[in-house]
Amino acid sequence: MKAALRLGMALAFLALPTFSAQADPAAGEKIFNDGKCTDCHYTKGPAREKTIADQLAKKGPELWYAGSKFQKEWLAGWLQDPKPIRPLKFNSMTEKNPADHPKLAKADAGAVTDFLMSLTSDAVKPVKIKAKRNPKGRLIFTKKMPCSGCHQYPGRKGKISGGLMGPTLVGAGKRLNSDWIYAYLQQPKVFKPVKMMPVFVGLLSDKDMKNVTSYVANFKK
Repeated sequence: MKAALRLGMALAFLALPTFSAQADPAAGEKIFNDGKCTDCHYTKGPAREKTIADQLAKKGPELWYAGSKFQKEWLAGWLQDPKPIRPLKFNSMTEKNPADHPKLAKADAGAVTDFLMSLTSDAVKPVKIKAKRNPKGRLIFTKKMPCSGCHQYPGRKGKISGGLMGPTLVGAGKRLNSDWIYAYLQQPKVFKPVKMMPVFVGLLSDKDMKNVTSYVANFKK
């Protein structure tokens, strides 16, 4: 009798509906707006900047294509424990980054991540470029472009090399979506119509851009 009762309870339990955590971008958007993140970031595309003055008026990077740019796991972790991505303060050539970005609690970070990952750009296509130590990509990155003049990156034997003017590329393979890196090289004005970084369209072939993308996507540390 007891065995039959236990079996019946087990079967009833298995018949119960199961629930899984689902993304709620609307909840994340509310946290984003209530937390005054909009004081520094805008989330509605396309790009607004038309002049250098527009760019200099910004307090932080635009996020209207965040879901195409960032990797979700990295973003959720960074919002809980933000570390400077730029060695220098945003839009400054001399001031050190104050490293004062607000932290979010785990639940809030998850919701805001869901919101930001819902913001995508049609310009980013699924190319699926494989991350690897790409000798051709490294040569273009360090010599032909050269990205190393403005961006920190993991050099030989783990040594951090490069300049301080742009965002660091250390850990870019965990932070950035390789499809976005490639799309940015191809169509930089879609994402940043006014910027300091040189435009390599017409200077680099499509194959060169894929090699650079592969190389940068390899920066896991």
